[in-house]
Amino acid sequence: MLMPTRVKYRKAQRGRLKGKSKRGNDIAFGEYGLQALGSHWITARQIEAARRAIT
Repeated sequence: MLMPTRVKYRKAQRGRLKGKSKRGNDIAFGEYGLQALGSHWITARQIEAARRAIT
């Protein structure tokens, strides 16, 4: 896998997820939205599968 040559550490940490968001939870585009019930990472494949299931 390709990687930049000058980095201090190899692995990029992802941080942590705490709880539900207090802002940014209104729909900006379209009529439907996808809401996560827990605090987990959502991959691009999961978003695409949900988009295909909705339409």
